[in-house]
Amino acid sequence: MAMRNVFLALLLGGAAALGSAQAADGMAAHSRPADARVYIISPADGAHVGPTVTVRFGLSGMGVAPAGVMHANTGHHHLLVDVDTLPKAGVPIPNDAHHHHFGGGQTQTTLHLTPGTHTLQLELADAAHVPFDPPLVSKKITIHVK
Repeated sequence: MAMRNVFLALLLGGAAALGSAQAADGMAAHSRPADARVYIISPADGAHVGPTVTVRFGLSGMGVAPAGVMHANTGHHHLLVDVDTLPKAGVPIPNDAHHHHFGGGQTQTTLHLTPGTHTLQLELADAAHVPFDPPLVSKKITIHVK
């Protein structure tokens, strides 16, 4: 029982320290600079591509940090594939076939897509995969897979 109390005290102390670090960093849970911009570098909107396509992510006005790393003005990418409605504000972005997480701080990925027309859009989220407020999303692009 004593070991459990020590563990609980360490856990709560770590959470308090994290909260203090966030406050000191000046970062509200979901805030972002007003001039920040996320965009898809490639492929170009309207591109005709093969079934294996590399998508390169761009970001300005903020930095990229892995999920779980809380620093002011940073986040990590999520690639939305064939998504019509943005993920709900205030809750973590889903992790499924249409919502790809790049919590390691990656700035590109290779997709394997079926032939046809697909849409791609980036959304930047905070350390807990929660979208910023207001959302930081790229222009949605359309690609055509041969």
